[in-house]
Amino acid sequence: MVKFSDSASASRDKETQMSRKMVVVGAGMVGVSVAWHLSQRGHQVTLVDRREPGRETSYGNAGIIQREAVRPYAFPRDLGTLLRVAPNRQIDIRYRPGAMMANAGTLLKYWQHSAPARYERIVPEYASLISGCLDAHAAMIAASGAEELIRRDGWLEVYRSEAELTARYAQAQADAQRFGILFKRLDRAELAQLEPGLARGAGNDKGLAGAIHWLDPWTVASPGDLVAAYARAFVESGGEIVQANVDAVERTGQAWRVSLGGGAVSRQLDADGLVMALGPWTQEWMTALGLRIPLFVKRGYHMHYAQPDERALGHWVMDAEVGYLLAPMRQGVRLTTGAELERLEAPAHLDQLEAAERKARELFPLGQRLESTPWKGARPCTPDMKPVIGPVPGQDGLWLACGHGHQGFTLGPVTGKLLTQLIEGELADIDMTPFRVDRF
Repeated sequence: MVKFSDSASASRDKETQMSRKMVVVGAGMVGVSVAWHLSQRGHQVTLVDRREPGRETSYGNAGIIQREAVRPYAFPRDLGTLLRVAPNRQIDIRYRPGAMMANAGTLLKYWQHSAPARYERIVPEYASLISGCLDAHAAMIAASGAEELIRRDGWLEVYRSEAELTARYAQAQADAQRFGILFKRLDRAELAQLEPGLARGAGNDKGLAGAIHWLDPWTVASPGDLVAAYARAFVESGGEIVQANVDAVERTGQAWRVSLGGGAVSRQLDADGLVMALGPWTQEWMTALGLRIPLFVKRGYHMHYAQPDERALGHWVMDAEVGYLLAPMRQGVRLTTGAELERLEAPAHLDQLEAAERKARELFPLGQRLESTPWKGARPCTPDMKPVIGPVPGQDGLWLACGHGHQGFTLGPVTGKLLTQLIEGELADIDMTPFRVDRF
């Protein structure tokens, strides 16, 4: 059960801006980062999740802090891509008809926002968030002592055809000049020298054409462990973590009350402010408010494989024309799939992962599978490809941080910093208008 106040407030008053007792619901990268930043500013913060920090979507991603990712993933609009995707056998994107029908209106808006003119207006807004991701992570890495998890040698976007590599290089040059991104184009020989294990087996006689080596991004040996380290730093700064189900949320006078249950925990938390950072699960809590956040999910899968002794993978590698990524992590080489348009809680469909594994073995000699069951997660997406960060209109002290799509892991710390600035009544580092809750 969820109850919200009926009365609308035109603006947040000073008391709300200076609130000192906060509850953050959702302990993924975004929620943990929000909680940490609030705690750093002197708030008494309780972080709530049904699982331990970093064990949902934040656990299963590719583990790249993507400073280069200034362009969000658009809905394909060119006829060639649509014809390629339509048979529903690709590795980069698959869809389930039932989910497409259920989200038809939202996906139509996604398609509309992906039109060239609209998309080009969105890119600089999105890039304004991405530009601060490394600095924001750096502060939290230092505070958590998590340096051992971080590598700063970038990642490789490899191409099988010269034409596709050349087209990507042209786009990279334009974005580098516009957004200050560092990269290097590698030819076939340079790529083979950097990653000998990829020198053969690219599905053609000539092997790989080359790669874009993105130099700015940082990679993470274990994404879930990084979130857990940030959570420990939050607790060390005075924060509290409660592992429990959220049964109800309601406005009681000047406070927000969060009722917890499940397991050994049954209690109520009263706070001046409440931040909902529940990723794809945010939608169901907002419905009772009468505010529809048009979230849909792109699901993804991963599996870990043993590293081959003779040719270990050294860098994170995306097979760009196929649509999967290989990441040499603590648990083994993690193979992550592209996107699956499906309902959030629908059963796993493993055909996409199996197809990706077959193609990956052409590129790199993966060892045996290291888990019996693949991991499944869901990326919370919005039709305009931008996250929702800010206050909920008409609900004093209620804030949202969700809808980060493919980049929740990258954008969590900068989201925490910016949202805390808004909660404090300060002018944020960037214009937050593009991310406002009521823009839909």
